[in-house]
Amino acid sequence: MNSPDFDKLRIVLVETSHPGNIGAAARAMKNMGLSRLVLVNPKPKAWPAREALSMAASALDVLDRVQVVATLEEAIADCHLVLGTSARLRHMPVQLLEPVEAATHMAQGCRQQQQVALVFGREDRGLSNEELHLCHYHVHIPVNPDYPSLNLAAAVMVLGYEVRKALLAAAPAAPAEAAGVEGRAEARTGEWDQLPATAAELERYLEHLEQVLVQLEFLDPGNPRQLMRRLRRLYQRIQPDRMEINILRGILSATQDSLARKERQ
Repeated sequence: MNSPDFDKLRIVLVETSHPGNIGAAARAMKNMGLSRLVLVNPKPKAWPAREALSMAASALDVLDRVQVVATLEEAIADCHLVLGTSARLRHMPVQLLEPVEAATHMAQGCRQQQQVALVFGREDRGLSNEELHLCHYHVHIPVNPDYPSLNLAAAVMVLGYEVRKALLAAAPAAPAEAAGVEGRAEARTGEWDQLPATAAELERYLEHLEQVLVQLEFLDPGNPRQLMRRLRRLYQRIQPDRMEINILRGILSATQDSLARKERQ
């Protein structure tokens, strides 16, 4: 029997070209007890596709509740932890994990009641650099280097199996003590009194930060170099919670107010 924590994990497929691969991925998901599937701009546009339904076989219930969105940003907007997969090792400022390590992070997030996304890219070229920058971690499956191509459904199965093991191996969390709101929140998350900021909340903060850095003339919009990417990496690494993001945005707003007062003087 699955723990409710399984429902905290969603599988995100980005611009899948072959509908049959979506159906096969749904079967792999059901084998591993996963049921939340999000499709980003699938090909062809019409959904559901007959080939996907045919390949899904006994996993049609996974496709019945599939969510179709236009962008990866939309797919992960409410997620606290995002992992992106890639067949290629790239020189990217994203921490690289192998499947067991990735599963540990995903299982921990699920147990702490976080929304977790595991993102798979296009069959022919995977995730773009820009899409990987939206992820906290980059996951690489160490396949045979002489034949590195891995079918999408097989990749879903490998990582689904590892996260299933990690979730089933975890001891159930202790119930929250009746000691006030803060005690209940801390017991629910397992580590802290606030959930981490979602992808959308972090994105809004980074946009706000960029505005202020331009106003301060610390960032030249005509020659930004790698500043915002490195700052993104910093905040993804520390995973600020919602309260911390609100505090940081408050500081930014106060900075903007101070600048505006100086301009009026």
